[in-house]
Amino acid sequence: MQLDAIVIGGSFAGLSAAIHIARARRSVCVIDAGNPRNRFAAESHGFFGHDGHDPRTIINSARTQLQHYPSVQMITGEADGASPVPGGFEVAVSNGKTLTASKLVLAFGVSDVLPDVPGLAERWGKSVLHCPYCHGFEFAGKRQGVLYSAPMSAHQAQLIADWGPTTLYLNGNEMPDEEIQAKLAKREVLIEAARIDAFKGDNGGLSALLLSDGREALIDALYLVPNSRLNSHIAEQLGCALDEGPLGTMIRTDEKKQTTVAGVYAAGDIARAPHNASWAAADGVTAGVFLHQSLVFEPLAA
Repeated sequence: MQLDAIVIGGSFAGLSAAIHIARARRSVCVIDAGNPRNRFAAESHGFFGHDGHDPRTIINSARTQLQHYPSVQMITGEADGASPVPGGFEVAVSNGKTLTASKLVLAFGVSDVLPDVPGLAERWGKSVLHCPYCHGFEFAGKRQGVLYSAPMSAHQAQLIADWGPTTLYLNGNEMPDEEIQAKLAKREVLIEAARIDAFKGDNGGLSALLLSDGREALIDALYLVPNSRLNSHIAEQLGCALDEGPLGTMIRTDEKKQTTVAGVYAAGDIARAPHNASWAAADGVTAGVFLHQSLVFEPLAA
């Protein structure tokens, strides 16, 4: 049986797309491996009506609500590949099944590529952070830092200073130019040039950075701008155009979240910058609504 839509990825973007397709009484299958990007954080902040909730709780609640709709299927697994077929697309699933649908929504998300510093990965989402709007309030007024990982890091340090005293840790990288230094000084951001060798702190917390010259820098939260990579090769496999964004590769979409391949939509962090759970959910709504409208109006145009 051919479905109206297959959604590849079941986090904020994918589930938001799926529920709007389901509410239009169209058949939709969500394929999800259960590894959302924000699984490292214990709380999600700034998401409408769910401030402070565990992001996995939000996702699980949305999954339960979605499954109340009779036209919905849910598959736990990964989409191994996708290809065009007459009348739509075929998707191979890791459980051995093959599904076909008229339309696709790509919402498989991205993974963060973290700097190779001992102790950093286990603190990711707890005391080593990306978004001040998600976590800054909880660390406001405390000792904060920004780890230089990209040219955007100096911009991030100027922003983070709004939440409290901030140091830009160059980690052995070159000193910013005089114009950037002047902006950092105006924001009262300190600059530390030494390389970071390790982190100190218990249970995912952060108390100090061990510097290469033997000093310890006291700190409570460290921000960084991580590079990101797409979690699936399916967009490229289908021929969707890709762009290099400020954080990594992005899938090109229009205002309806349709990719350059007709019938394929993309939503969430894979198709936008900057990233945020609310933006991901909103993009999912856009993709789901316009996918449904294409099912209605394209046959009339033909």
